[in-house]
Amino acid sequence: MKIFIKYTLLLLTVTALVSCSKSDENPVANNITLHFNNTFKGTQIVLGDATSAAATTNTSASGQIHHFSELKYVVSNIRLIKVEGGEIPYNINDLDKGAAVVDHSKPQTLDYVLTNVPAGEYKQIKFGLGLRAELNTLDEARFPNFYASAGANDTKMHWEWGTGYRFTKIEGFYDTDNKELSIHTGSTVEGTDGDPDSYTQGVDAYRDITLTLPNNALVGRTAPRITINADLDKLLSGKTNTITLGEENATPSAHTAVDMLLFVDNLGGEGSSDIAGMFSVSEVEN
Repeated sequence: MKIFIKYTLLLLTVTALVSCSKSDENPVANNITLHFNNTFKGTQIVLGDATSAAATTNTSASGQIHHFSELKYVVSNIRLIKVEGGEIPYNINDLDKGAAVVDHSKPQTLDYVLTNVPAGEYKQIKFGLGLRAELNTLDEARFPNFYASAGANDTKMHWEWGTGYRFTKIEGFYDTDNKELSIHTGSTVEGTDGDPDSYTQGVDAYRDITLTLPNNALVGRTAPRITINADLDKLLSGKTNTITLGEENATPSAHTAVDMLLFVDNLGGEGSSDIAGMFSVSEVEN
């Protein structure tokens, strides 16, 4: 009887070890880290005030010198495209779990971790610059974490006058005399002020980004890190528009919806011939 018990225990132990080994070799999910690298034509941006000697300066296609003191943008609606063509959405209807404010002044926001991504090979990534219309409301009760992070005193991605969020917020200085640069983008609504039931979609500033990876991201035994470059040279020197800053377009108070869309199409693409805007993927580390 003792010999039988010993053999039984040994068999159970071996079975458990084999099961663990197979589970370790074939994980069903793992993480992906999206690392956002904000640059001017390949040079990483350093923020600074008007007279900062350390701030990274850039010269636009029209010859204007400029640099930034603040740089923030919202990323949401993330989807991963498998090699065989299937699309894996990542919490696309939950801003608390599937959206983030990338704030260049806060290094911890430059790495966004996607958790429990199904194992497989992925060839593309899609995401939104900004928020889809149906989610672009200041809904503190539904998405308290995103609402708080976007509305923090040093973030301020809520419109003071509107019902939704800012999608990008860029502050800085331009020309040799360091005139103030302040460009904010976001979707607008039309209707009667103070009557949400009358609101309809105005200008849609949301842009859907599609990026092909230079090599496949292998999720499973590895947890890939994807470096997404955002080249802010495109702000003024985009594939769609070349913009010269002046009194009529350099500050939010002077923006018209048409002016704003010139910046939006440069940063996020106009949706047909340009579906990447300022973004590209430089590296996939498996």
